[in-house]
Amino acid sequence: MRVLGIETSCDETGIGLVDSSAGVVAEALFSQVGIHRPHGGVVPELAARDHVRKLLPLLRETLGAREMDEVDAVAYTAGPGLIGALLTGAVFGHSLAWALGKPAIGVHHLEAHLLAVMLQGAPPPPYLALLVSGGHTQLVAAHDIGHYELLGDTLDDAVGEAFDKVARMLGLGYPGGPEIQRLARRGRARRFEFPQPMARRPGLDFSFSGLKTRALQTLRHCGDDDDRCHADIALAFEMAAVGSLTERCRRALGQSGCKRLVAAGGVAANARLRRELAKLGGDGVEVIYPEMKLCADNGVMIANAGLLRLQAGQTPDPLPQVRARWPLTELQPPRAA
Repeated sequence: MRVLGIETSCDETGIGLVDSSAGVVAEALFSQVGIHRPHGGVVPELAARDHVRKLLPLLRETLGAREMDEVDAVAYTAGPGLIGALLTGAVFGHSLAWALGKPAIGVHHLEAHLLAVMLQGAPPPPYLALLVSGGHTQLVAAHDIGHYELLGDTLDDAVGEAFDKVARMLGLGYPGGPEIQRLARRGRARRFEFPQPMARRPGLDFSFSGLKTRALQTLRHCGDDDDRCHADIALAFEMAAVGSLTERCRRALGQSGCKRLVAAGGVAANARLRRELAKLGGDGVEVIYPEMKLCADNGVMIANAGLLRLQAGQTPDPLPQVRARWPLTELQPPRAA
């Protein structure tokens, strides 16, 4: 079975083609970073408009010399995300499916991230998952496809959002994660030591608003034009944020007894986070990351999630359905008619 995946949840337009036997067949991706960078963040209306412009060219690029009748089903991101962007991809996907007489299936964006490691040959759930992105910071027990238990969530900002906001404070570009990481490499360890958020509180929830405030207060004391100081702040912030994520994962592994940890989402591409999580490996614990290109939003992960659900007997969607807010815990296992 070959499934075409369409990703339009936010500011990446992605098309991917996945085969049940051959794996990833083809893909194309366009990032809108250049469009949103002058605004310091994603502008929903601009995002939806650009998806309209890019979907057809990216579809042609992905298919190449292949014909559309080689596609057996179409998967699209149904949520969570920006409602206008989601509707663009859903209507496009259903239009293709209707024209070809093929099934269409809506995919949960976060589930697609969680299952992306299976494209690398990783076994299916159960496993513990750390979902880290611009919109989410969650610890999830993935018991099976469609069966997820939320163990910890952010009480305020998502970690990716905090990276973006601190980057803006330091006069860096958007998105903030890669910019902070680059600047932090020049930072001096221990000049500033930011406390790990909620380090002394029990549980598995996260908080990053206080860390963001600490970065702002430190910046005010050392001067806005001190480049060396900016690098030191970036390093202190990155170390504290990554330390918080790692410590919560350590607790969750200990409490759950789970022996596999999957990191997923855009922030999972952070090199320091990967190094620190790797240290949790041992005593039979396996730490798994998606390939770098699969950490960011993309059409391949949507195609993969759609394929897995269709193989499990999921009934296709008769009409486009999208949800801007869609808790992962409300997702249901694949269901047949």
